[in-house]
Amino acid sequence: MQTYSHARSRELFARATKVIPGGVYGHLGPAEGCFMPVGAYPLFSSRAEGAYFWDVDGNRFIDYMCAYGPNILGYGDKDVEAAALAQLKEGNCVTAPSPRMVELAELMVDTVAMADWAFFCKNGGDTTMFALMIARAATGRARAVLTRGGYHGVAPWTQKEGHPGITSADVSNNLYVEFGDYEALERLFAEHHGEIACFMATPYHHPVFEDNRLPPEGYWQKVRALCDREGVVLAIDDVRCGFRLDTGGSDRHYGFEADLECFCKALANGWNVSAVCGKDSLKDAAGSVMYTGSYWLSAAPIAAAIACIGKMRELGAAGLCMEKGRKLTQGLAAAGRRHGFDLRISGEPSMWFMRIAGDDSWQTHQAWVAECVRRGVFFTNHHNHFINTALTDEDIAFTLEVADEAFAVVAKARR
Repeated sequence: MQTYSHARSRELFARATKVIPGGVYGHLGPAEGCFMPVGAYPLFSSRAEGAYFWDVDGNRFIDYMCAYGPNILGYGDKDVEAAALAQLKEGNCVTAPSPRMVELAELMVDTVAMADWAFFCKNGGDTTMFALMIARAATGRARAVLTRGGYHGVAPWTQKEGHPGITSADVSNNLYVEFGDYEALERLFAEHHGEIACFMATPYHHPVFEDNRLPPEGYWQKVRALCDREGVVLAIDDVRCGFRLDTGGSDRHYGFEADLECFCKALANGWNVSAVCGKDSLKDAAGSVMYTGSYWLSAAPIAAAIACIGKMRELGAAGLCMEKGRKLTQGLAAAGRRHGFDLRISGEPSMWFMRIAGDDSWQTHQAWVAECVRRGVFFTNHHNHFINTALTDEDIAFTLEVADEAFAVVAKARR
């Protein structure tokens, strides 16, 4: 099977480093060390369609990162794009909001099981910050309980003390607990009785460079009761896996109701809009918080979200993504076994994490992922992956063929 090269990407990156700090931002940039070896990966894309993107060297990739989650219906979905473009002709960023904002809020309330209201922003981090502010406004308390290794954005309070630009004051109100450890959470609540505004967590634990963890049986039901007893707001960060487990929200998937639920990624199939949904009991508190942004009321992304939610509901997108994910991950694990590798799959099938067991240095896993990318299957070695509804059985079959060949290459090198 032919392997790709990325000369044009390298040329663009050399230009980028002269005018952009790091060349490419954050964990997408080579400086962060999340794509190893660097030469196996494209750094810039030229176009995208359906389940694929093409890099600037003309190489096509089946994209299992889905733009780190936003692509759920396929890049450039015709219905979503048509809705956004129609709204662009009428107006986008205008002094007064479009009626589409009201329509989307009504649709969110009708779609998300726990929702009595909805509020719109741009990024996932906007929603988690707003959720924390709502909880503080409602309770008059300062502290937030977070899970160790959980990710809620890049605002200073979400990061670790000692990281560049982060001070002790930024995280002084944070308390930390292991995901799924109900007894530890109960002890923490007792130790800080009357101080905690919010417990914020993802529906299941999906950190980087680490196996994902599903909630233990009955965990969320006990957490719900504990938060009720202690007057703590239960905020679920559904930014990453929202709509891939259940179109009604991932809290419904696990059988409980959040007080606040944060959405972004798959909400508009790549158009930039995010949302916080909440219970009536927190509506006044949400309305009291001063929170806005220059482009938060842009109408085209809101129109795209309306079309995206409608289509996800029509298709049963979450169920499709789960089904496709099971078929793919079972095939990947089987390919590994054929070549003597134990490829561990964790998380949910529609948004799974994988690693080669017994590889503490991650070098074998990095090598396998790199060989897949060189052959047109875009995985990463550090992050969970995503399924979209445009992925076909033929795409899955090709992926498994590539994975098998990549395992063979790595096995030969190891010998």
